[in-house]
Amino acid sequence: MTPLSVLDLAPVVQGSTVQQALHNSRDLAQHAEKWGYKRFWLAEHHNMRGIASAATSVLIGHVAEGTSTIRVGAGGIMLPNHAPLQIAEQFGTLAALYGPRIDLGLGRAPGTDQITARALRRTMVGDIDRFPADVVELMRYFQPAQPGQAVVATPGEGLDVPVWILGSSQFGAHLAAALGLPYAFASHFAPAEMETAVAAYRDRFEPSAQLDKPHVMLALNVFAADTDEEARLLFTSLQQAFVNLATGMPGRLPPPMEGYEARLPADAKARLASALRCSVVGSRETVRKGLAEFIGRTGADELIITGQIHDHAARLRSFEITAEANRELASAA
Repeated sequence: MTPLSVLDLAPVVQGSTVQQALHNSRDLAQHAEKWGYKRFWLAEHHNMRGIASAATSVLIGHVAEGTSTIRVGAGGIMLPNHAPLQIAEQFGTLAALYGPRIDLGLGRAPGTDQITARALRRTMVGDIDRFPADVVELMRYFQPAQPGQAVVATPGEGLDVPVWILGSSQFGAHLAAALGLPYAFASHFAPAEMETAVAAYRDRFEPSAQLDKPHVMLALNVFAADTDEEARLLFTSLQQAFVNLATGMPGRLPPPMEGYEARLPADAKARLASALRCSVVGSRETVRKGLAEFIGRTGADELIITGQIHDHAARLRSFEITAEANRELASAA
């Protein structure tokens, strides 16, 4: 059975609050643990009123405290926003508190706009060109300290915190392959280079102490409900959010809207279809077929499922149906 994981952005929905969003993330993680999901990852975004996971390591601790077996981590930490030592200390603290179920996914995008990136960093010294060197430096802090080592991550030193490389292009694929790290691709919103990036990663992979063979995790939007019609309605919240972001009007996650896609001009429909082409929307049977097709086409070692659904109960039900559909796939194999 292809393992399923969860990517959560702690969505702040229209008519609700940040506090409720954070509570909902922990609740979703507790249910995902029960339904057999492997990981629960949270993503770093800034200055986005519809996403409450900006202080990612803090929220990871909140989720890890409320769970016991599911892996919890970052998908990801945007490393150019931070000093590698700080991230080593933060995730070393998480690993010291919650044991060997903490993951650290690293990305090189800012997770925000350039104005906010400057507010985060004060200067742009931590630019993306240093990303490979920063990753290596960060990983070194998790190794046992050497005699005379001037800077030691405490907590962090000597702790086994698995590092992943995240990406939406071949850059991340080449880096993950060179370092022998697992690779997660952001196909849920940027699928254009998915096939070429995954092929490059697998072709160039060099075994490491962490990983002896390539491991690819692909992100997939899944909106599941008891009927195809209900699932398609739920999907309109994400469609609206993408259009709002693209037109410079981001905000909290809107409620579903009947007939939303039909109202869009042709060019907007085309852009939406392209950006969200890695999506499975429908009933359990539709989702089962969609998962089977996507896994068969990509050869993914693992899927990380995301679903920006306005109603929390419907979001829980979507992840439950998806887990059921994946188990059906496994039993039929």
